[in-house]
Amino acid sequence: MLDDEHPILVFGATGQQGGAVARALLAAGRPVRAFVRDPASAAALALREAGAELAPGSFEDAASMRAAMRGARGVFSVQPSSPGGTVTDEDEVRYGIAVADLSAEAGVRHLVYSSGGAVGETPTGVGHFDTKSRIEAHVRTLPVAWTIVRPATFMEMLTMPGFGLDEDRFTFFAGRDQSMQFIAVEDIGRIVAAVFADPERFAGQTFEIAGDRLTGRELEALFTKAAGRPIAYSRFSDDVLAANPFLAKLTALLDEGPLGGHADLAAMREINPGLLRFEDWLASSGRDAFAAALGTKGSWAYNET
Repeated sequence: MLDDEHPILVFGATGQQGGAVARALLAAGRPVRAFVRDPASAAALALREAGAELAPGSFEDAASMRAAMRGARGVFSVQPSSPGGTVTDEDEVRYGIAVADLSAEAGVRHLVYSSGGAVGETPTGVGHFDTKSRIEAHVRTLPVAWTIVRPATFMEMLTMPGFGLDEDRFTFFAGRDQSMQFIAVEDIGRIVAAVFADPERFAGQTFEIAGDRLTGRELEALFTKAAGRPIAYSRFSDDVLAANPFLAKLTALLDEGPLGGHADLAAMREINPGLLRFEDWLASSGRDAFAAALGTKGSWAYNET
């Protein structure tokens, strides 16, 4: 079990995954040290108000990362990736390897790396998945207890602008009877907190994490119920895929299997008994984002490289 004196250092603490991990650890009464670029930002100040210690720095500054790791019991590692448009694939690999190496150098007892659900031994041809495979391979060579989690597609992604909800439709990767796994970001935090709480159980393991599996037809029914009016579901058309190579690659990964997800949902519920199904997420944490998406026009917000 974790001791209550030495903190868990959380990278990406003002972002989605790192923020969820920091909040879950704090809720479990674990000390958190949040690695933040701007300690005066609203997100950083909220973490401090919640009880986290702030450690200013950046992935480009090894000295700041080394300083943040002093006395840390564990490290949660997650990096920005190229679809966000702020880093290159090589940046992501460099950052992920640096965090892992510095964790081993600092004698951290447990490193938890967040990878991606489509990642495996076989290259996917999609840059931001193959970067994570390279980081995973490096982590496994180091003299540190490690756990690698591979989150499924975020439920939050389904309420991004550009999928047609503002026009009472939803267009996505899956066919109407083809299924994908999804996870609420807050459940990533809870699962990672459980991993840190039981390092003897989880050290040396790599596993996918998810909260639900849904077909396109089921998404249509759940969106329709939540909106109170029909929301028609369809897969991206051949014309859209031909015009957008990035979407086409992701759709092919779903057809080939990796992007569909293979998490053991029963095992996930054992780790996190409060695991959210998509219907529950829509009615709670995702309610405001869904309502906003119904009235927000826009294009898909990911970089297409």
